[in-house]
Amino acid sequence: MHDEHLISVEALASQIDQLILIDCRSDLFDASLGKQQYESGHIPNAAFFALHDALSGPKTPGSGRHPLPDQQALVQRMQSLGANDDSMVVVYDAGSSVYAARLWWLLRWCGHAAVNVLDGGYAAWVKAGYPSSEDLSPRERKQGKGNFAIRNSLEAIIQSDELLENLGSGHHLIVDARAAERWRGDIEPLDPVAGHIPGALNRPNTQNLRPDGRFKPAEVLREEWLSLMTLQAPRIPAAASAPGGEGPALVHSCGSGVSACHNLLAMRIAGLNNDLMLHPGSWSEWCADPKRPVAKGDRP
Repeated sequence: MHDEHLISVEALASQIDQLILIDCRSDLFDASLGKQQYESGHIPNAAFFALHDALSGPKTPGSGRHPLPDQQALVQRMQSLGANDDSMVVVYDAGSSVYAARLWWLLRWCGHAAVNVLDGGYAAWVKAGYPSSEDLSPRERKQGKGNFAIRNSLEAIIQSDELLENLGSGHHLIVDARAAERWRGDIEPLDPVAGHIPGALNRPNTQNLRPDGRFKPAEVLREEWLSLMTLQAPRIPAAASAPGGEGPALVHSCGSGVSACHNLLAMRIAGLNNDLMLHPGSWSEWCADPKRPVAKGDRP
């Protein structure tokens, strides 16, 4: 399989010399784990981008846990890898594709469409018997520094203040990618307040995957996402599937704007491309302001 957003390990192996490859393995609870895993073994020629560094900006008072990085800083990192505007970039993580989806989204946010997520990640690569490397210096590109540049963004964002201003207006349908117990507010291991944004539906990003960590087939994802919107929000028409249809924008949120990218990727794989937006600050930013309302329980 090699489609617009995903690439299989077989397809990667067949064209690895023509790609910019980036390892995004990370851990929310251990900022050093991803680098340790990379140093222990990675796909040959892969560079390493950490969530807590390359894929996030500095946390500030009132921001979420993983603010968006400075676009120009990300561009410079890509240029240092020899990436050009027409380079195909492949991103991967340990296997769930949560962190890979974050970089997939960031590159599209910078206007770069030629980016694929390795379906099944490093685990699928190893399982298929392909070689690993401990070389910590990615292959030097013959062309030297690339001309990768910021272009018209392919992804949209919405900030917490705008979301609050329009809460309950019907302009946005919020989908929360966190585990159900966190969405309900039963537990909250990462943020000081438990619960969810009022009106937000719940679709844990883990539901996008098969047991082996690969994404479900596009037709299955499409059916599940349309069912979520139809059954839990019956007043939301099939606008998400109807090109040019009028309806609310689909706002993807989570704990800190990371796993929400996974849900957004799943919808793009499913061909549900209308009016998708990322809430970068997500719950960690939302709950940082006590004036913003909080909902709990198993109802949006």
